Amino acid sequence: MSNTIYNRTKIVATMGPATKDIQVLIDMIRAGVDVCRINFSHGTHEQHAEIIKNVRAINEKYKKHVGIIADLQGPKIRIGEVENNHIELLTGQKITITNQPVVSTNQLLFISYANLAKDVSIGEIILLDDGKLQLKIVETTKKDTCIAEVIHGGVLSSNKGVNLPHTKVSVSSITDKDLSDLEFALQQNVEWVALSFVRKAEDIIELKRLISQSGKSARVIAKIEKPEAIKNIDSIIEATDGIMVARGDLGVEMPMEEVPVLQKQIVKKCTSQAKPVIIATQMLESMITTPRPTRAEANDVANSVLDGADAVMVSGETSVGEFPVIVIETMQKIVSKVEESIYLYKNETNIDPKSNNFLSDNICYTACLLAEQTNAKAIVTMTSSGYTAFQISSHRPRAKTYTFTSNKSLLNTLSLIWGVRGFFYDKFESTDKTISEVNRVLKAESLVSPGDVIINTAAIPIEKKGKTNMLKVSLVE
Repeated sequence: MSNTIYNRTKIVATMGPATKDIQVLIDMIRAGVDVCRINFSHGTHEQHAEIIKNVRAINEKYKKHVGIIADLQGPKIRIGEVENNHIELLTGQKITITNQPVVSTNQLLFISYANLAKDVSIGEIILLDDGKLQLKIVETTKKDTCIAEVIHGGVLSSNKGVNLPHTKVSVSSITDKDLSDLEFALQQNVEWVALSFVRKAEDIIELKRLISQSGKSARVIAKIEKPEAIKNIDSIIEATDGIMVARGDLGVEMPMEEVPVLQKQIVKKCTSQAKPVIIATQMLESMITTPRPTRAEANDVANSVLDGADAVMVSGETSVGEFPVIVIETMQKIVSKVEESIYLYKNETNIDPKSNNFLSDNICYTACLLAEQTNAKAIVTMTSSGYTAFQISSHRPRAKTYTFTSNKSLLNTLSLIWGVRGFFYDKFESTDKTISEVNRVLKAESLVSPGDVIINTAAIPIEKKGKTNMLKVSLVE
């Protein structure tokens, strides 16, 4: 796969029926996919296992490091089956809402949230089908039923999503289905687990505890799609390993005009803390059925890259769309054009002098500063935990970032991180010898040429694999 495309901003593609053919997957990875997302809202464990097996086989055969995100469904609230899969709610009418499973009609609507009547208050809004229909609570038994007035009516089909933007829901962020899916994902040794509908840092801490109890090391991504998460964003970023700005539900539960600003603010907060951030939802939505995006969609991808996101993500475009490979080629072209023309490299991030990693953080920052001043071609790091790669990436250096590690699983994890390209290396003998060898590897791969400046970082003594404490400027011979 020598002609694979490598951008700084990574591409996450959602798997599904459209990607089950291994050749399609190979073509997508060759076109620029860095991470595959398994969406537990759809599909069976058997189907997901097949996709994961294919990704791992491609990694093995082509010496790739494509990572996997297991995306847990979370407490997604839905309506159930509706009569004839088609009912119409008229503006101004009243409708009874129940938590008892029934086939819904335009008089009685089942919503799959047991505590709905208990948690809602009079005057609160219920949104159906991504906000296309809007109801307002006018009465509640505080037990099992409530009555709502239809504010904006329309046609409703089965199993549509429900959003409660102003209701403080009491449901757990990790459902029984999530626990089963998590167990499966961890058995498959996925690199990342994404948690849906995160509301507070404790949700992330609980998921991390479950992963740790399983003896696994998957890292956690918090999906930001609720107003409560926005209120608690600082503590969530601190608790998590990465963030996904899931603009679908977020744009339904919050005023849509706030979402572009929130996207920019969240990206900035994440990069300042060296936490990867993914921008997701509806990026190239029209390409589910057409081979060309709208100009607005192309702009959306470009603006997400300019915002400084680590990764941009496609969902239905690749999971069920008609043109999965063309989608990735299109996204790659947009990303590449922005990065080579108007991307604002060099981030000024605040290094906390009270941090336990203050010295290592300073070395990473200095490496990026030195790379800029010397017009270095590459910043080369040796890492066993990945910490240095995360830190260097957060400064968004113009120089390419190459990371060498003996931890094979970490290579797949790093596939999500902006600008980082990983290499397997396990001969950590002496610092000078190791630096000389990894530089030689880059030269053999035609990633650096004679006369190029390389900034190397490492830990001395190198065989101890401690914190980064050394910086060296090398000239390729």
